[in-house]
Amino acid sequence: MGIPAASSFKRYHLEHHKFQGEDIIDVDIPTEWEGWFFDSRAKKVLWCFLQPAFYSLRPLFVNPKQPTKWEFINIACTVAFDSAIVYVWGFRELMYLVMGTLFGMGLHPVAGHFIAEHYVMNRGQETYSYYGPLNWLTFNVGYHNEHHDFCNISGKHLPDVRRVANEHYDEMPHYHSWIKVIYDYIMDEGVSPYSRVKRVTLKEEEFEAMRARGGLIK
Repeated sequence: MGIPAASSFKRYHLEHHKFQGEDIIDVDIPTEWEGWFFDSRAKKVLWCFLQPAFYSLRPLFVNPKQPTKWEFINIACTVAFDSAIVYVWGFRELMYLVMGTLFGMGLHPVAGHFIAEHYVMNRGQETYSYYGPLNWLTFNVGYHNEHHDFCNISGKHLPDVRRVANEHYDEMPHYHSWIKVIYDYIMDEGVSPYSRVKRVTLKEEEFEAMRARGGLIK
């Protein structure tokens, strides 16, 4: 709330789906510096706190894109919405929404989904689902294997995907607690920002062509 992110997120998220783990293209992958620096339990706690900064700034350094008209529209709508809140209720109320967004993406139970989705906790498994009660508050974002398999299905119906194909999804490693995911990530010395599957499949000319046209979508 209060931060213009929807249009930019859409552009990068489509690339995350098509090129999951692809070096430079998938900005969901932490940088080499993150993996090098956040190498202890205390530093991983700090990394969790700073998740909003990394998710916001990493794309600008790893895979920068020219802003499109939709991003400017997104900014204009957000500024108008924020201005209305300040006019009607005050600046403090706007800060409540903005800080709520930032805290909710940091060291917070709901933010456990950022780690749970793709950090390799079980060797051989790259994507994980979460089947706990917080799905009720997060539009079923925990159904992440289902989301990657059928990304055009709305979050409302992802539990139905699991139900009709439970023989596949129930056998995969999955979680029931995002709090435990965060705890295990911090306490397990074998897990760090490096614990992601990273691949290089695009040829140089393919990468340059995609960058020249501004990504998968404009």
